[in-house]
Amino acid sequence: MVKNIRIEDFDYPLPDEMIPRHPLAQRDACRLLLSRPDGNTAHRRFSDLPDLLPPSTLLVCNDTKVINARISFRKPTGSKIEIFLLEPLIPSDYVINFQQKESCVWNCLIGNLKRWKEGELSLIINPEGADSPVTLTARRLEPTAGNAHAVKFSWDNPQVNFASVVDAAGFIPIPPYLKRESEESDLRDYQTVYADAKGSVAAPTAGLHFTPEVFANLNAHNIRVDKVTLHVGAGTFQPVKADCIGDHPMHTEVFHIRRDVVEDLIRQKREHLPLAAVGTTSVRTLESLPLLGAMIAAGDTSLHLGQWTAYEDHFKEADTVAALESLLEYIDSTGEEGIDASTAIMIAPGFKWKMVDIMVTNFHQPQSTLLLLVSSFLGEDDGTPRWRKLYDEALSSSYRFLSYGDACLLFRHV
Repeated sequence: MVKNIRIEDFDYPLPDEMIPRHPLAQRDACRLLLSRPDGNTAHRRFSDLPDLLPPSTLLVCNDTKVINARISFRKPTGSKIEIFLLEPLIPSDYVINFQQKESCVWNCLIGNLKRWKEGELSLIINPEGADSPVTLTARRLEPTAGNAHAVKFSWDNPQVNFASVVDAAGFIPIPPYLKRESEESDLRDYQTVYADAKGSVAAPTAGLHFTPEVFANLNAHNIRVDKVTLHVGAGTFQPVKADCIGDHPMHTEVFHIRRDVVEDLIRQKREHLPLAAVGTTSVRTLESLPLLGAMIAAGDTSLHLGQWTAYEDHFKEADTVAALESLLEYIDSTGEEGIDASTAIMIAPGFKWKMVDIMVTNFHQPQSTLLLLVSSFLGEDDGTPRWRKLYDEALSSSYRFLSYGDACLLFRHV
């Protein structure tokens, strides 16, 4: 049973010196560990990626953009209160929320919460487009799930939208394992070159290695590129504290996919052509789509995938192309050009892969849900998980791990 998988089986020693605090100056110069379908490995550079993908591959990236989600306030007493933006509440749509001109409400984590029991916090900022300084205020509202709270933000210039407010007031929320404060260089380094849709509090880090030159080379190799949007939440850093993964509450993330991308995916799967995903967030989005289509075909239009939906027989055995066609029909029925949904699926050994054949990803933390996903993708060799062999090779070869580290190119073992 998937729920009985023990997280201690996904541990490995990760020396601190193998976690770089900054990326390489040239994004595509990082190392790339290749794991072929037969399990054999090779050591390459990321710039080699277009030469390593099969002809007619469709490559899917996540175009989410990291926001300056950490905002620090000072109380008159001098106490520092840090507010970490998680997701919009009022309005709940990311695009509409960022367009607000006077106020909005977000679900937030609050640092030093005990020092902020009531009243408003204020901060003077200089947003782009404002003729004079703007006062941003924050009022703590009711608690939400976990240890988060709703927070209402207001500002005194109706010509300035919340996107500009966040850009001026906040800091890029780099991962805690980097063990340093955000720097100006992170504004550039912690974004993909194709980042577009604001909303993430963490970067889809596998995409950090791409450059315009890599995309030009992909095009020269007839490798098509599509984009989806999944806003990466703080839950991506949440450690698995339970002994068994069945007791770990998987985080929910919102994603958007355009109608034309669904059409491309249907064509790719119908013609049995390779589908590659850049990063685990793209993987999570793509593998959610046939499940979403099967749910819609069964009459469930809640547009939310639960943690264990993928393991139910009805969805596990659903035909992939038929499910994607149901999703396309639903989009057409709404008159929209795409669909917004949310997913909490956990991808672990026992998951039935329907979409992704090839994955570009970084090296992940021990005992993390992302390592469970990689383990499921690679499978086992005579009872030994292939991820362990791969990671042992990376460690012994001094690869750089986590967000600003090196990458690997994985072919799913069929």
